[in-house]
Amino acid sequence: VQLVESGGGLVQAGGSLRLSCVSSTSILSIVAIGWYRQAPGKQRELVAVIGNGGETDYGDSVKGRFTISRDSGRNTVYLRMNSLKPEDTAVYFCTQVAGGVASWGQGTQVTVSS
Repeated sequence: VQLVESGGGLVQAGGSLRLSCVSSTSILSIVAIGWYRQAPGKQRELVAVIGNGGETDYGDSVKGRFTISRDSGRNTVYLRMNSLKPEDTAVYFCTQVAGGVASWGQGTQVTVSS
């Protein structure tokens, strides 16, 4: 299983970014796929996840600002991040659960400057 993230970078506070994650597994076979993040010195935390039925869940700190979506034809999940804050700075990891196995990508750095 391969999860390849892209779209991270440096952005000013208030700006936007869109992360992409391409899975080597058919999206239709995935129970859930989404994003976690980890800031220096902090635990990894849920950002957003989308289930096989399209149901979504978000971490409290990103609700109303981030949107997760998927393109089944491209086996890709997206994370649109608006109104970014310095506290959103972290490495963002794509993760999926398929066939009872959880897999993780290598992560992409998002840095929000004040």
